[in-house]
Amino acid sequence: MEENGKKLGLLNHIGLGVGSAIGTGIFIMLGFGIAYTGRSITLVCLAGCFFMLLAFWNSAAFGTMFVLPGGDYGIRSMVFPPLLTGVSAWFQIASAFVLAGHSLAITSFAEMAWPQIKEFETVFALCVLCIGFLCTIRGSKLLTTIQNFVVVALVISLIIFLVYGIPKVNPAEFFSNADGEFMVGGFSGFISAISIMSFACMGTAGAVSMGTVTKNPKKTIPLASFIVTGIVGIVYFFMGYVASGILPYADVAGQNISVTAEVILPHSLFMFFVVGGGIFAISSTLLGVVAILRYPIMKVSEDGWIPKAFLKTTKGGYPYVLYSVLLVVSAIPIITGLDIEGVIGNVMVPTMLMNLYINFYCVKLPKLYPDQWEKRGIRFPVWLWNACSVIGGLFAVVVIYNTIKNLDGKALGLCIAEVVIAFVLAFVTLKTGKVDVNALEEKKQATIAEAMAATNE
Repeated sequence: MEENGKKLGLLNHIGLGVGSAIGTGIFIMLGFGIAYTGRSITLVCLAGCFFMLLAFWNSAAFGTMFVLPGGDYGIRSMVFPPLLTGVSAWFQIASAFVLAGHSLAITSFAEMAWPQIKEFETVFALCVLCIGFLCTIRGSKLLTTIQNFVVVALVISLIIFLVYGIPKVNPAEFFSNADGEFMVGGFSGFISAISIMSFACMGTAGAVSMGTVTKNPKKTIPLASFIVTGIVGIVYFFMGYVASGILPYADVAGQNISVTAEVILPHSLFMFFVVGGGIFAISSTLLGVVAILRYPIMKVSEDGWIPKAFLKTTKGGYPYVLYSVLLVVSAIPIITGLDIEGVIGNVMVPTMLMNLYINFYCVKLPKLYPDQWEKRGIRFPVWLWNACSVIGGLFAVVVIYNTIKNLDGKALGLCIAEVVIAFVLAFVTLKTGKVDVNALEEKKQATIAEAMAATNE
């Protein structure tokens, strides 16, 4: 963050953005993207990063007009009416589903190294979840130590994969499409691949929550997100190039990238890739998500959307009720037999529903906050701003549609139930008066005032 009074600059944000964006998403989802589009996954990776930049347009839009100490939570507080505020609160609980995706991905990589795990993969995946939650009892210091170690292993693994893999791909054969493995699913498959890869590509949005410790944040943070998008797109292009360009389509479609790694790497490096690049990297993200989830959920509990019991902690400050509930919620997809694609779909649909509303709302920002518009960090003309806001909203719709279209019956049923339950609970909470609408409006105005004050400093 900020050290010795020195604020973060553009290079700092680029480094943070690339580090947070390139990780487990590409390990988890690349094979699923290949299944929809074949070797054109390379183009999907390039287009998908810019596609998701616009699907998360609200981060850049708010980031260039405001300094938001509350980050994404501050954006939602400024924008949402009471009902959607409640829905987003319950979506926070459902977001624990993503932990099931990480657990299943760890299991799939572990099976590559130790095939006998296949016989009891559900039990193994549940054990991974439990270990992840147990690690949080020791606090953030342990998590930070693990994260630092894992980042080094991840970077080395990716470099090894690309250095060994790129020379083994024949560019002429790759792009000739003589075998018909380019654009396998046609245009609809290409769009489906972008939608399924959205989970891997969505980490390029700017770190709006770090505005107060950033030099010239209204310019630095959005600009960094654009640059990070380009860098991540190029890295993902070459990851897709190797993953889809060495083995036949049938061998890699729907598989994690360790299938390709096993062919191109010596056994010792392959084991390092599986453990250091796959298992460790995904474990790091799982632990990070477990640690981060507590804060927004405790906040919405304070606001009254979910039971106050979530605020109970041990003497050491461990929120045992909250984490017990999240453990149960995150286990649901595993127990019900969802695959990774189904789990990620159940995470992406609620996320994109929220983005859909906020992206369209961004059209109003120049008129609602004319002073902040005049002081915006990046001088978007109004027509481009409006176009990005509308296109960003439409891109969110595309992700929602294609994600739902490709879910199997079980995953779709869970997704529909998740959305309906969130709306019903939010509606009931408002009707029963458990949340004070006037207090919500006061907090909304306080958030706006805080953002305005920070912006004008």
